[in-house]
Amino acid sequence: MNTREWLSERVSRLRAQAAKPQPAPVRSTHERLKARLRQGEEALSPRALRQKLDELKGIVDPLVSEVEGGRRAGELIAWYASASPAHRRDLWLLMSERFVADPEQVKAAQQKYAAAVGTPDEAAAEVLYRRATVSPRRRLLQRFSAHPDGIPFLVNLRAEMQPQLKTDKRLLALDVEMEYMFSTWFDVGFLELRRISWDSPASLVEKLIKYEAVHDIRSWGDVKNRLDSDRRCYGFFHPRLPGEPLIFVEVALINEIAPSITPLLDEAAAPADLDRATTAIFYSISNTQAGLRGVSFGDSLIKRVVECLHEEFPRLKTFATLSPIPGLRAWLGKHAPAELLQAWEAAPDLAEKSPPRVALKQWAARYLAQELQDGKPLDAVARFHLGNGARIERLNWAADPSAKGFKQSYGLMVNYLYDLKKLDRNRSALAQGKIPVAPAIKDLLA
Repeated sequence: MNTREWLSERVSRLRAQAAKPQPAPVRSTHERLKARLRQGEEALSPRALRQKLDELKGIVDPLVSEVEGGRRAGELIAWYASASPAHRRDLWLLMSERFVADPEQVKAAQQKYAAAVGTPDEAAAEVLYRRATVSPRRRLLQRFSAHPDGIPFLVNLRAEMQPQLKTDKRLLALDVEMEYMFSTWFDVGFLELRRISWDSPASLVEKLIKYEAVHDIRSWGDVKNRLDSDRRCYGFFHPRLPGEPLIFVEVALINEIAPSITPLLDEAAAPADLDRATTAIFYSISNTQAGLRGVSFGDSLIKRVVECLHEEFPRLKTFATLSPIPGLRAWLGKHAPAELLQAWEAAPDLAEKSPPRVALKQWAARYLAQELQDGKPLDAVARFHLGNGARIERLNWAADPSAKGFKQSYGLMVNYLYDLKKLDRNRSALAQGKIPVAPAIKDLLA
């Protein structure tokens, strides 16, 4: 190819590229609010966007009362209910990008605080500085919460927003602000602990079936087995979400630390004698509200349930879990030798003392007791229970024979023991990077 031919080909390619329609650049809400025309895939027109911003500002208008602000919030909630996903997203962007703290006020308060450090005015200056950094976005959320449907609306809005956070960082400010506000509105001091039984309203029992995240509920007979006789189920409820459990825990009352989930879920099994039960097994804990991600209830839930059970059944001496190990198999796939991974595909059939079976328990013990990320246990379930003061008590072979159990951990499950006299000691050890383990786990690590 000579120079003329090469240049001709390059020019043809450039003309072809220029002829292709180029996607419109993503504009910030600031740019869209100043514009006259909609571009690309923008949902609300600039005019409609300005109208929605005015409505949001009207909700936080300092000249209107809390009641009026709540009423205006209700009108926006009604609009949102029939809005398209793209229109809803524009509202999120307005709430996230347009309700920010005044940078000049923040800068001035910061300078005053810096000048006051070491003087009697330091404490007051620090308070004024914190006030200056509070965004109007927080006030907006408070006004929404004043409406009777406001808190459920905000929880559902945040849940709907979660999938888009990774691809649109502009929404992070709103997400972080909502998490902070929810942590105060859903403080455990405002929550009610209720027992959920077979006699509870059918709508509530249906919620358990919907939200169960550990062991799928297969039938009405299955759920009845989990709520009846020698079983207990407790949930936390918020007064503004009266029919929605925020989190619930399922408990079996038996006479030993359970080595397998199968008998606990067996609908035909004879019930245990509650007058002789000595052990409470927490075998499923499920959060129900995606919009409350980052708001912790589990620690307080387990403590409150232990108190309730101990009061009702004074003979109970042992409180433990039978827990999945959800991250084990994925971690093994990255770290274990190929020959062991192949052998573990037949895990249910491995003889008790066979080298692959022994190796799997040793690798699992290492994963639970030694693998840390940012100073915390790598496994999410381990992080939860160990953070509450439990210790790793025992690994159980073929404890979950379901397809889900095999996919997560080759069927292994673990018991975490809640020794009520050692919870603080265990938490202190964990804070120093030392995971509390029972002798049986130490032997596997040797």
